Amino acid sequence: MIPEIGHFALALALALALAQSVLPLVGAQRGEARLMASGAGLATGVLIAVGAAFAALLWCFAENDTTVTNVVQNSHSAKPMLYKLSGAWGNHEGSMVLWVLILALCGGAVAVFGRGLPAALRARVLAVLGMIAAGFLAFVLATSNPFTRVWPPAVDGQGLNPVLQDPGLAFHPPLLYLGYVGTAVTFAFAVAALIEGRVDAAWGRWVRPWALASWSFLTLGIALGSWWAYYELGWGGYWFWDPVENASLLPWLAGCALLHSAIVVEKREALKTWSIFLAILAFSMSLLGTFLVRSGVLNSVHAFANDPERGVFILALLFITMGGAFALFAWRAPALVPTGVFAPLSREGALVLNNLLLCTIAAVVLVGTLYPMFADLILRAKISVGPPFYQATVFPLALPLVLAMAAGPLMAWKRARAWPVLQRLWWVAVIASLVIALVWLVQGLPVLPALGFGAACWLILAAFVDVAERIALFSRPRAAFARARGLPRAAWGGAVAHAGFGISLLGMAGMGLATERLTAVRPGETILLGGYEWRLEGVRDAVGPNYTARHATVTVTRNGSTVAVLEPEKRNFPLARQSTTEAAIHTTWASDLYAVMGEEEGDRATLRLHHNPLAPWIWLGGAVMALGGGISLSDRRARVGAPARRRTAAEARA
Repeated sequence: MIPEIGHFALALALALALAQSVLPLVGAQRGEARLMASGAGLATGVLIAVGAAFAALLWCFAENDTTVTNVVQNSHSAKPMLYKLSGAWGNHEGSMVLWVLILALCGGAVAVFGRGLPAALRARVLAVLGMIAAGFLAFVLATSNPFTRVWPPAVDGQGLNPVLQDPGLAFHPPLLYLGYVGTAVTFAFAVAALIEGRVDAAWGRWVRPWALASWSFLTLGIALGSWWAYYELGWGGYWFWDPVENASLLPWLAGCALLHSAIVVEKREALKTWSIFLAILAFSMSLLGTFLVRSGVLNSVHAFANDPERGVFILALLFITMGGAFALFAWRAPALVPTGVFAPLSREGALVLNNLLLCTIAAVVLVGTLYPMFADLILRAKISVGPPFYQATVFPLALPLVLAMAAGPLMAWKRARAWPVLQRLWWVAVIASLVIALVWLVQGLPVLPALGFGAACWLILAAFVDVAERIALFSRPRAAFARARGLPRAAWGGAVAHAGFGISLLGMAGMGLATERLTAVRPGETILLGGYEWRLEGVRDAVGPNYTARHATVTVTRNGSTVAVLEPEKRNFPLARQSTTEAAIHTTWASDLYAVMGEEEGDRATLRLHHNPLAPWIWLGGAVMALGGGISLSDRRARVGAPARRRTAAEARA
């Protein structure tokens, strides 16, 4: 009965979403207040219906209802409850219900928090969100129904993919989807503005909180995913430029550019057309990522599905959404005349440079991601694009981006002078140069990590200079505390986010100095790596809740003192007929000691050992970046919304 209720709730949500896509739009066109107001009620109804469907799905997994195909294929009664519940979205069908639920949450949030918006704009935004929800609900019901029954019922389920049975991956999809789907709201604002033919400072302020929220969640989701890859996949790295990893990076880059261009719209009423374009692009990249992950055109450990029928459906959604939005953009964008004028050397100019570099990096990543697919399709050539391509293309673009990130916040709006900015940053530049020289020339280490350390120092110290200048820390130290309390949270958030990026750069540069060794050793043998002695004490059998394992004990010492005891495992899941490696990691925050157990041959066990300097700082930086977004989001101007639009002369006469 519960699965049928869930199925009915999805069908009801589709009917409500179709109504939401039409009625408010007609109301806005005709100026009928009741029809415009219906959008909020319908969006709330969609949220309640999809919420009921998701609750029904959770119940099926929690109760291990083996009359449901999805439960049989992805769950088992012996699994811990956390993984039973996360199994609800750890597969294609359930993850799509989660996708639609978060989209419905976005619609509900616009309905609740968008009361201060003009009625016509709010109605159009909700209508666009309704159209997207209707498309994805139709996709779920037509090709990915999670409530399909199986008869006769199975005795038990087949279990969740063992690689996915991890707390990190239990929370990774919800965070990632909050980021992915959050771009739908900025997309809806962009389409609504194109229909109205009007973008102004108020539009920039309305869009910015949504762009901030989706960017912050996407940052957390990407950071959590790369952390999971680091400790769960057992290869000692955190980012492989995998096509599915790139699929989440593309909307992040576009969203980051939108976040900054929306500031220019809000402050200077410039870059209107460009911001609209970025809002459409960010959501298009989210849809493209959904297509790549679920169509089966890419092979990856992250890929969810391999079903051409589903791929064609998503491709059709992608073309309709992108094609419709860009056609509307081509028709209406010329009417969005920019009013703000600024010099190239200004804060706006730095933000434009930031946007161009971010979009160029996104274009490079997009080419590297799609080129193998098109080469296979058109040229019948099997080509892979790996880390060397991205290191050669992305890093040269990232360097000027980092320089602009530090200097931009210290420039004045409209017109700035270079000399005052250089005066504020000269000591930062000196310290960054000394760091590069120390790492590269004195220590004789590789040039890329040296540049990474220098760039990280440049960013973190420049963020400090930005805040210090705003609160007059050095010129009026007695009043600095009071000025710090009065500093807008958006300013604090920007500085924290920039510093967070610098912290992540510090971790990436440290990983550039990592050392590793793959070796087969007997119990009692010792390996030297990274200045430590790694001694294999022994290997024994172990038993988990739904697996058996071979468990190694490795003692790590330095100068005769024990630093850590690492216990990596190689697990075997009999139901899934799959083996996984569980890395053992000891962190001191200055470095990680990382051990993975491989195959055994006779009395020898294969060990992969890593010494990873500063590795934890990569994910700490991601968390700090997201924190910066959260602080900006708590700014009073973001919470209370923008003041009413300035009335035009025509409106005044009316």
